[in-house]
Amino acid sequence: GDSDIVRRLSPIDEEGERRIRMANLAFVGSHKVNGVAALHTELMKSGTFRDLHEFFPGRIVNKTNGITPRRWLNQSNRPLARLITERIGDRWLAHLDELRRLEPLADDDEFQEQFRLAKRENKERLARHVRERLDIEISLDAMYDVQVKRMHEYKRQLLNVLHVITLYNRLRSGQAPEAAPRVVIFAGKAAPAYFVAKQIIRLINDVGDVINNDPAIGDRLKVLFLPNYNVSLAEVAMPAADLSEQISTAGTEASGTGNMKFALNGALTIGTRDGANIEIGEEAGEDNIYFFGLTADQVNQLRWEGYDPWSYYHKSAELRQVLDMINGGYFSPRQEDRYCDIFDLLTVRGDHFMLLADYESYIACQERVDAEFRQPDVWWRKAILNTARMGKFSSDRTVLEYAEDIWQVQPTRPDLAKRSS
Repeated sequence: GDSDIVRRLSPIDEEGERRIRMANLAFVGSHKVNGVAALHTELMKSGTFRDLHEFFPGRIVNKTNGITPRRWLNQSNRPLARLITERIGDRWLAHLDELRRLEPLADDDEFQEQFRLAKRENKERLARHVRERLDIEISLDAMYDVQVKRMHEYKRQLLNVLHVITLYNRLRSGQAPEAAPRVVIFAGKAAPAYFVAKQIIRLINDVGDVINNDPAIGDRLKVLFLPNYNVSLAEVAMPAADLSEQISTAGTEASGTGNMKFALNGALTIGTRDGANIEIGEEAGEDNIYFFGLTADQVNQLRWEGYDPWSYYHKSAELRQVLDMINGGYFSPRQEDRYCDIFDLLTVRGDHFMLLADYESYIACQERVDAEFRQPDVWWRKAILNTARMGKFSSDRTVLEYAEDIWQVQPTRPDLAKRSS
């Protein structure tokens, strides 16, 4: 008898032009709905599907996403795969939890060096790709700071750009004399009509053009956008990464699997408490991941209170300098107003994904990353532990949980003798 609940539950949106609510339709047409990460599952129950969850308790479940180690480690990272197999055998290919046997080796100087050399071999492969495609030389000794994923505002490649420009300003002014050399690598595709995402790609290229050709910077900072991102390119970029950027606005990333692929290949994650980042932190240990920024609850609270990006703009001189450089045409001298829309997006139009709110926390976290990268024994210990503790994120586990809890089927073995006859 509650017409308001009927209206909210309906697969047909009656407000204005009638539309099909695909999410509601999918929910009522399914016997289980997977949230694909623990955080997103809870957000579905308390937010997006709250009413449907009350009417169909137990329908929403969580089976965290997974990746196949056969492709994302054994195939794409042969140097590391060989090293692992030499130390613990090859059972890890089908039982990823076996990687836990690497944990005691995290403090072994010899194994750390072998792990580092495997990473360097992957860096050489990526550096060749960059040389061939972009005609840019990058140092193998630099930190490879990588963000490769679909171009979207909520994934916040633009926040990464704000850090790049901040670091550039510090290097030019002599404020970061000890900073580790860094190569910041972007790749990803934008939907054809997604103007803002395409502008961000253009901005990355323009920022890179200025920084890469500044003789005052040299090899201390390089910025690259790798064209035509696909799985084959991911198989080159991910094994070479030292740092994995997983910096979406908390509460917006359902799960993510790139974060798993990077960690499995020994990259350390800098990220928000969003999607599967939280579970990676639980598995790898909070000391072995770099968390920053607002939580999903804090994001919602700040929205409710009334978020004012201008307050952050006026509070931080460094942030103001970066935004003014973008707005004033520093990176587009032939068209000074090229990125006015991006400036307006982050200020006048409200900064929906709260980049400015997370800016100072992100910059401080990047300082910690830099300091620890300059301590090889600390860095490689953490990298080894990330690889060793990724067993949970095998797609084998995900499929088994689906089979047992959703499909309710039992595994069976084929009759190989009958098949061969």
